[in-house]
Amino acid sequence: MIRKILLLLEAGVLVAGLLLVFAAWQQHKALHQPLQLTEERLLEVPAGTTPGGVLNRLQAEGVLQDAFWLRLYWRFNLRGQPLHSGEYRLTPGQTVNDMLVQWRRGEVVQYSLTLVEGWNFRQVRAALERASKLESRLTGLSDAQLMERLGLPGVNPEGRFFPDTYRYVRGTTDLDLLKQAYARLEQVLAEEWAQRAEGLPYGEPYDALIMASMIEKETGVPEERGAIAGVFVRRLRSGMRLQTDPTVIYGLGERYNGKLSRAHLREPTPYNTYVIDGMPPTPIALVGREAIHAALHPVAGKSLYFVARGDGSHAFSDTLEAHNRAVRAYQLNRRAGYRSSPAPQSSHQKDAP
Repeated sequence: MIRKILLLLEAGVLVAGLLLVFAAWQQHKALHQPLQLTEERLLEVPAGTTPGGVLNRLQAEGVLQDAFWLRLYWRFNLRGQPLHSGEYRLTPGQTVNDMLVQWRRGEVVQYSLTLVEGWNFRQVRAALERASKLESRLTGLSDAQLMERLGLPGVNPEGRFFPDTYRYVRGTTDLDLLKQAYARLEQVLAEEWAQRAEGLPYGEPYDALIMASMIEKETGVPEERGAIAGVFVRRLRSGMRLQTDPTVIYGLGERYNGKLSRAHLREPTPYNTYVIDGMPPTPIALVGREAIHAALHPVAGKSLYFVARGDGSHAFSDTLEAHNRAVRAYQLNRRAGYRSSPAPQSSHQKDAP
């Protein structure tokens, strides 16, 4: 009797061992099978999808076989591993194991959107609408409604987002990306404000942001930003009007057709710094860290005027008489190819005013 029990146990152990070997062989074969693809494809994995569900779907589509063994492999070998949502790039010649490694590492396809220094918020919204694979939550909303969705009721959106290249995966919303850009701007502004020069004519960081936006639109020459900030700060301290064209252009909105007339300079708008005292009520563009730094570290000097040379740079003058001479030299006798800002060189170059 005991001998028979021992024989049965030995047989059971042998069968169990054979089953384990069989299962291991099946899993090995399933893992190392090549994906049945003739061209690259993107595998979409929506949020909440299980690995088993994706494996079953791929088997139904004929991309792989033995999904049963693959589900067992994930359950017992990768238990607790999350399957990140997004898109995974599958290529011909890739094995199932290669694909599962992608899943474990969360190697989802990333897209990018660049918000450019000098853009206004209308341009930001247009870029969000064009962005590939970015889910829309803001289409049809007014700017005020959009800011409420961001949890910022009553905040003007102009200039409140940091220009940078943002990477995202499929399923990211335009709201998510704007939240990230807003938080980044707040961080940069706080860092720069904490290291600001003394005696500046700003009551709060937002004032510096407004100043930075004017600097951003006035020049694309990095080394001039501090000098332009110096002119504006000296004008504010002396009670002079800023008289900067980009604010006038911003105040005209979509009415601006590329030409700024004398009538425009006399037209009263909250942004016409030829008419109003001090700075406009809001920023007029997205600003980079360099423009914020310049606003908070203006270059010392005596210049109160500047005029575009036509190559993107500016001539600075201490007196109105010297400024008028510079205007005659650079504005009244414009050469062919005259530009008030440098020629665009990359996607980060701001639009010319």
